[in-house]
Amino acid sequence: MSSGMDAAAAGRWIRRPVLLLAACHPAPAAAVTVFAAGLAAAAGRGRDAVLLTAAATAAGQLSIGWSNDCIDSARDAAAGRADKPLARGALTPGALTPRTVGTAAAAALAVAVPLSLACGTRAGAAHLTGVAAGWAYNLRLKRTAASWLPYAVAFGALPAFATADVPPWWVTGAAALLGCGAHFANVLPDIPADRAAGVLGLPQRLGRRPSAAVAAAATSAATAVLVLGPGRPVPPVEGVALAVAVAAALLAPVAPGRIPFLATIAVAGLDVALLLARGPAAT
Repeated sequence: MSSGMDAAAAGRWIRRPVLLLAACHPAPAAAVTVFAAGLAAAAGRGRDAVLLTAAATAAGQLSIGWSNDCIDSARDAAAGRADKPLARGALTPGALTPRTVGTAAAAALAVAVPLSLACGTRAGAAHLTGVAAGWAYNLRLKRTAASWLPYAVAFGALPAFATADVPPWWVTGAAALLGCGAHFANVLPDIPADRAAGVLGLPQRLGRRPSAAVAAAATSAATAVLVLGPGRPVPPVEGVALAVAVAAALLAPVAPGRIPFLATIAVAGLDVALLLARGPAAT
């Protein structure tokens, strides 16, 4: 009996970190962290600065992801959100609870503050503004027509944080547009479940097809700003990128199935590549 109980306890301890990781929205958190670190490296910052940027970004993203699942746990469970660990009952009282996830979110936020400020006062303020926008989204704005605003603020502030400098307007503007596109694209697969859960942000209010069009338009507009904003002759490769982005924006409203979502992700990838390719010239 004792050995069986010990094995069960050991299983819970092994399972708990896995479940906690699943509740933090690991894919978006990792993507934003890599993006911020890439911007810092492209801007010519040293290894220590890049690592510190990555650590601060990761802590901020963990706090946002965990707070999202903790705040929405009851609503997600009522809507039967099988994609959410807390909602599908995977986090049992013996393994993990919303309180544990909330504690993890608070701890990650507490770590994010000094890590951000260690990157410099202005850079840290920019990052913490983005983190605050993420928490505002989770607490209230995701259920309003202003659901896009936290994404625009958070992504728009990211270049200033990662480069520890004041970037040109077109870099900030493109990053903000990319954030808006990311919001609409990220929500697309979940619109029916979100509506059932009572989460009525702007994409859920507009519906799938209009939201797909907005996602493609926002990411394509980001491409246009990145290519045309510097006001210099457009290199051929950037001209091709812009043409692809415009084609995606035109096709998204009429394309079937997952094509609008995949096209938006592809254009967002182009935007990220353009931002990273600018390097020190973008600061």
